[in-house]
Amino acid sequence: MQIAEICGLSPVIPVLVIEDLAAAGPLARALAAGGLKALEVTLRTPAALDAIRAMTEAAPDAVVGAGTLLTPEDVRAAKAAGARFGVSPGCTGRLLDAADAAGLPMLPGVATPSEAMAAAERGLTHLKFFPAEQNGGVPTLKAWVGPLPHLTFCPTGGVSEKNARDYLQLPNVACVGGSWVAPKDLVAAKNIQRIEALAREAAAMKAAVVKPQG
Repeated sequence: MQIAEICGLSPVIPVLVIEDLAAAGPLARALAAGGLKALEVTLRTPAALDAIRAMTEAAPDAVVGAGTLLTPEDVRAAKAAGARFGVSPGCTGRLLDAADAAGLPMLPGVATPSEAMAAAERGLTHLKFFPAEQNGGVPTLKAWVGPLPHLTFCPTGGVSEKNARDYLQLPNVACVGGSWVAPKDLVAAKNIQRIEALAREAAAMKAAVVKPQG
């Protein structure tokens, strides 16, 4: 599955920080049941790689990826854990080379037109816009539509249930990344019902968004 297909699975890709491995399986099932099929597990905790394995097994209909990939070693570890895509806050040649070698579809981060153009030169069409709100948010991405019409973005960073629809209405946005669907307190409390409800609300954003024509 290519990154364009993964970005098209759900309007929101949950950005997940897994501290407790026991929570991984139920969390994946709840998010998938709520309609969010692409899940990003950030490599920010010791449990992250094992969580990817557990979530893949628990929710086979979900596409589980690894986030916060910073080095070629991260890429190889994510691939070995069963990650089906990778996400990075930035975009470097070594990271992309490692992803190509591992056969791991990547959603690398960019924050400027120059970075986006450099990624496009590598053949990438779908990019993470990060950190979205701090880099101008919706107005910035709207301004990029004209000069960068061949690129599609997944804004992440400061994106919430309050502003996600504003991003999703842009013609160059395929999906958004956000942590509000599975916040740390609900995950720690194992409040799976509430997480599934939030996932359903997030998944419903796709039907509610009307893209501008032309």
